[in-house]
Amino acid sequence: MAVYRENKEFRILSAIGIILVAAGHLGYNIFEMGELFPYYSFHVFIFLFVSGYFYKKESRDRIGSYLAGKCLTLLAPYFAWNLFYGIVTELLHRAGFFIGQPLSLKTMFLSPFLDGHQFLYNFPAWFVPVLFMLEVINVLMRKVLSMIYLENEWLIFGWCLLAGVLTVWLAAGGHVWGWYKIPGRLLFMLPGFQLGRLYREKLEKYDTLGDGFYFACVMGVQVLIVIFCAGLNFSAVWVSSFVNGPIIPYLTVVTGIAFWLRIARIMSGIPYVSGKMVWVGRNTYSIMMHHVFCFMLVKGFFYLCSLYTPFCADFDTEMFFYEINFVFLPGGAEASKWIYLAAGVGLPLGMAELWRWIKDFKKRKEKR
Repeated sequence: MAVYRENKEFRILSAIGIILVAAGHLGYNIFEMGELFPYYSFHVFIFLFVSGYFYKKESRDRIGSYLAGKCLTLLAPYFAWNLFYGIVTELLHRAGFFIGQPLSLKTMFLSPFLDGHQFLYNFPAWFVPVLFMLEVINVLMRKVLSMIYLENEWLIFGWCLLAGVLTVWLAAGGHVWGWYKIPGRLLFMLPGFQLGRLYREKLEKYDTLGDGFYFACVMGVQVLIVIFCAGLNFSAVWVSSFVNGPIIPYLTVVTGIAFWLRIARIMSGIPYVSGKMVWVGRNTYSIMMHHVFCFMLVKGFFYLCSLYTPFCADFDTEMFFYEINFVFLPGGAEASKWIYLAAGVGLPLGMAELWRWIKDFKKRKEKR
């Protein structure tokens, strides 16, 4: 009987990725290492890299069951929560909020594949339908290439990177807009998935440099990029904000992932830290889906304080009711973003643990 051995390093990398995503949605740059590694220059690609790393080559020989499994693990929970947030949006509209679109067949089933920002309280989960489509493209592409004996990792990565570079070039010229955003988003992000495959199959065995020399190389390259290139951030979901040509975005993806991958490896060797980070890494789906709504709960608390206590008197009620990205800082203290970050990560973890406890309780009850 095969024993499953969890890959702690990549679990931790996933945990780092989701923490950076949550911090990015707060505009909290505390983890950017002095603006050396801006979140939006690589963080979405961490999840593509991890997904590509764990793709199994034999999946192309059982495409039906593979895609059925992806529907079950990716799309089914997504649409369940999409319905939940659609209902929440309707209820909050009646309470005076102007955030999110009305619940409809379009916002339930079509908008998730167009941009994923239909209800806004769960907008970070736009990534889930995109990842599903990338998984479909990847396995079908590999099936065809295997039939003509061209399933070579270097070749696949090269083709995908070329398509991605061309997409960035077109986007920078204003040609990726409207309906073109959909294929543009997929082509731009596909190299990230293939980078994970390339790393596992070809590069991982050479990733043996000592930490000191490794960080000197990665950070040295990144310092040069920051010095000579302004505005490294880009938008993966909107395929926009490329101000440094078509190559630099992919270079910052590589350096950003390389930096945090080694941090994850170091953390995996520290028992207490690795245990906590692996726990976060197991629940990235839940955190991705719910952290913005958890931010809303924190703002709701501050709103109530402004109504019934002398605290938070400067709370901006209009922004609270109209703008999903509004972040109220009590006393103007930037450090209060830690409250939001703790809630955005901690509450979904608590929800996941509660759900796991309920399932375990039912199993124990059935065995009696």
